Amino acid sequence: MPPKVRELIAELEKEGFVNRGGKGSHRSFVHSKVPKPITISGKPGDDAKQYQVRAVRLALEELKK
Repeated sequence: MPPKVRELIAELEKEGFVNRGGKGSHRSFVHSKVPKPITISGKPGDDAKQYQVRAVRLALEELKK
């Protein structure tokens, strides 16, 4: 079962990412140690898409380097 969008957002915020806002259901998260912003779309209760999960995992790995 895929994680919910709210779970991905919570993971990012726990690691220090800041929500920069966005249009509609899109949210852009930035961190000073990660060069590219991470965009998460969808309502908080929606299932996250596989590409969103992958993007969050890669960003968290980049942060630990």
